[in-house]
Amino acid sequence: MDSINNSSTPKTSTLLSSPYFIFILLFLLYMFDYMDRLVIVSLFPFLKLEWGITDTQCGLLVSAVYWSILIFTLPVSILIDRWSRTKSIGLMAVLWSVATLGCAFTKNFGQLFTARTAIGLGEAGYAPGGTAMISTLFPKEKRAKILGIWNASIPLGSALGIALGGIIADHFGWRHAFGLVAIPGIILAILFFYVKDYQTIALTRFTGSGDEKTQSKMRWTEIARHLLGNKTLLFNNLAFAANTFVTTALLTWLPSYFQRLEGISMSKAATKGGLVMLLAIIGAPLGGYLADRWLKRRRNARLLFPSLSSFVTAILFFIAFSFFRGNIQYAVLLAAGIAAVAFVPASVAVTQDVVHPGVRAVSLSLCVIIQHILGSALGPPVIGAFSDAFGLETAMVFLPAFAALAGILFFIGSFFYDADAKLVEQMERRK
Repeated sequence: MDSINNSSTPKTSTLLSSPYFIFILLFLLYMFDYMDRLVIVSLFPFLKLEWGITDTQCGLLVSAVYWSILIFTLPVSILIDRWSRTKSIGLMAVLWSVATLGCAFTKNFGQLFTARTAIGLGEAGYAPGGTAMISTLFPKEKRAKILGIWNASIPLGSALGIALGGIIADHFGWRHAFGLVAIPGIILAILFFYVKDYQTIALTRFTGSGDEKTQSKMRWTEIARHLLGNKTLLFNNLAFAANTFVTTALLTWLPSYFQRLEGISMSKAATKGGLVMLLAIIGAPLGGYLADRWLKRRRNARLLFPSLSSFVTAILFFIAFSFFRGNIQYAVLLAAGIAAVAFVPASVAVTQDVVHPGVRAVSLSLCVIIQHILGSALGPPVIGAFSDAFGLETAMVFLPAFAALAGILFFIGSFFYDADAKLVEQMERRK
């Protein structure tokens, strides 16, 4: 009878509980997340022409999403950790997709800025929720590699959003670009409501050992000390922010850089800039794979590797923006596109490695808050302001310094990783 019951289980139910199927849905949602987030970049020339806005205002349209994310990511992440990953992710994806669609109907800068803020509200908890799900679905030794593949959706979605935005705007008008990238996200979001969730992990601590072992609930003050007093997280998150300043500013301004420097159409410039970041689809999985391989020989490899990749990124961008133009510059930028996101999977894995399993989404949300305050929310308008003052060509030369700073911070954090990771391993063994 049991075998009959098992054989009659719907295949759809089995599919929706498969870790790899859930991973595919998470990947696609993350891709459309970034398409919706960055389609605005290739629309700058059209908005400047129609509304007469400045480069600084263009940068603010990108930052609006990130400011909204940093404000709401912590409360939303607490909801994710304590309530439901699947329902939270589904609701967020519906919200950001509908908000993107709403951008097509705006009539001035203020309305578009407000709609972009609503996109950020929807996206506030997606990275923490998705990371927490992946960290639970796959073992620790594969964590950076799987997260690397997942984070490859960021450059893929960014490149597609930038390239498609320019092409659609050139042929049909800038408003249509928002509508065509929003609809697929709504469909995927609805499907995610039927995905199997994982059990909420109790916030408990264990003391003693053997028969003397006791279990008690962690207080919020203990959780705060656990997260805020963690030196590994501190340096990891600050380094992440420095690198995010670089990547977000690059995504925002590279198409305009090519358009102004080479005098080409925005659709061609967007495609050219998008290809640089599309090559990061190689960098993220490669970075996760190499970091996990190195982890077998070196306990703190998940911080040493992003330190090394950040320095490589700084060197490549310095060479590209300071010394070359034309085909040689573009070749160097393509290599930098691979290196620029190689830090992400190992750095994200660190946010999961050194914290209690019950606060993994909250841990990543802290990383998100710091990276947006000091990185992605600042990068576009700061480079935009430098562009207004000195020209975009000069403004881009500032980017390598932030990548080098990230390398230094990752290296300092590597000295604390081993001790903090061992504390978490002891918590898990005591369960």
